Amino acid sequence: MTAHATISEVAPRDGLQSIGPFVPTEAKLVLVRALYEAGLRRMEIGSFVSPKAIPQMADTAEVLAQALALDGLECTVLVPNRKGFELAMASGAQRLGLFMSATESHNRANVNRSRAESFADLAGMVREATAASRRLRFNLSCCFHCPFEGVVPEADALDWVERAVSLDPWMEVSICDTTGNAAPDQVARVVGHAVRAWPAPDGSCRIAFHGHDTYGMGVANVAAAWGAGCTVIDSAAGGLGGCPFAPGATGNVATEDVAWLFRRMGVETGIDWPRLLVAADLAAAIPGGLPGGRLRAVPAARKAA
Repeated sequence: MTAHATISEVAPRDGLQSIGPFVPTEAKLVLVRALYEAGLRRMEIGSFVSPKAIPQMADTAEVLAQALALDGLECTVLVPNRKGFELAMASGAQRLGLFMSATESHNRANVNRSRAESFADLAGMVREATAASRRLRFNLSCCFHCPFEGVVPEADALDWVERAVSLDPWMEVSICDTTGNAAPDQVARVVGHAVRAWPAPDGSCRIAFHGHDTYGMGVANVAAAWGAGCTVIDSAAGGLGGCPFAPGATGNVATEDVAWLFRRMGVETGIDWPRLLVAADLAAAIPGGLPGGRLRAVPAARKAA
């Protein structure tokens, strides 16, 4: 049986959230449709956050409404707090993305709360969403490195992963390299432990990996996560992205680089390579963005399209 990896495209949310000039709603929709045409069937569409905090996400409801019309597309919206949760529950999004940080300093910088406060609030949301049969993802930022505390001890990161997985036996938990400063051996150990220790009740993997490419190790870290048994990988077309509350963190690992990696390893992703390059070019050309990735600039990759 051919191995299959699921790529969760995060450019419409994580890729755009830090861009200064507001990206028009129609431009976001053009990008979403291009990514969909390339074969991507999981996508972070936006976040129900305060428009004062992150103006770029002010039109999430409108973008989501259009994305939901795309047949077979699973739309995720990020939920930062109770108000965002209520909006997300009413939005029609198939999956809600909850999030907090594995380190105290980043959690306070990102959501202005302690980890204990965030976790208690998110646990209540998990209970409510589960009771309503909504799919969930619990994102844990800074599992490997924190912009304020440095390298995160692996035991500390795994302690928070264990707390998250204990909330619901089926909930997907994403282990995030927010600053892009993880090392492949570190990723293999942390992700591998989580995959082995906390599978879904049917034995399937429910651990995802979210990486950035700040230090040029994004693709290597994806390969390490895959080798450790993780089958859901986040990436952003054009290598866009970066957390506004993680100083120095740049773009997500580029979807086109991840797709090429899996292609070379004989792993199916369902992605149409020529159409993905079109979508990646669109993403990289968005005004104000800081694109990354390698494959768009490789002539042989272009020729393969």
